[in-house]
Amino acid sequence: MFELAPDEARLLLDIALMATGQNRFQSAMKILAALEPFRANEASLAVAKAILFISLQDFEGAVAYIDGDALPKFPHSAMLQAFKGMALLRMERTAEAREALSRAAASTDDPAAAQLAADLLPA
Repeated sequence: MFELAPDEARLLLDIALMATGQNRFQSAMKILAALEPFRANEASLAVAKAILFISLQDFEGAVAYIDGDALPKFPHSAMLQAFKGMALLRMERTAEAREALSRAAASTDDPAAAQLAADLLPA
């Protein structure tokens, strides 16, 4: 086994997100799976997986992953809450989405997640 420097891991994570954005979902899945042994304890990997589920339009899978795997590891991740809210909105589960998005919007630790959640909050 080899070591992966933090900047190398971040580069691979960025490549996985670019692949997701270009609808190269299989490639993104492979990259994220390869990163798992090196970065399993980083919320950014969990967020990237959530984005992948949402990009695949697997909103139920996104919520199941976030609730079952990601939030138990990273319970204070506002970004995970924001993406959970996004997936719930896409499933028209507005009350649940509002709850997740409100938690994320109240975050002071992650301004980007707070802004994303605030922008998604239904009126």
